[in-house]
Amino acid sequence: MGFFSADSFLNFLLYTGTGLILILIGIVAFAFTTKFSEWNLIKEGNMAVALKLWGKVIGLGITLYTVWSSSVHILDAIIWGLIGIVTQVVVYLIIEYVLTPKTSLEKKVEEGNTAVGFSLFAVGITVGLIIAGSLSY
Repeated sequence: MGFFSADSFLNFLLYTGTGLILILIGIVAFAFTTKFSEWNLIKEGNMAVALKLWGKVIGLGITLYTVWSSSVHILDAIIWGLIGIVTQVVVYLIIEYVLTPKTSLEKKVEEGNTAVGFSLFAVGITVGLIIAGSLSY
């Protein structure tokens, strides 16, 4: 049975668990960029908020995929994963407060503006792809 080893399976579990923890850390970090409870608004059916949040999470997943495929050790993966999270948060803040200073994207999303929510969904994925590409140098 050369196809499967305990070491390979343990590494799989280590990286999967670490990736899920980093996703949770990312979700918590993203929550600090809003003044409202995303979970409550999603439970109420606010599609704009759901799009905004899950676009960031998908972007982070893309980033982590790249980090995992190019890391040399779990610590290397964790460090670059955290850098990816911070970069995504910073880019969102730049978009919210520097690029659109006269429009509160946060308020528009809270009000349920699906067009803004979808735009931020697309931005989250695009930023994730850019970060992932930057990490695969």
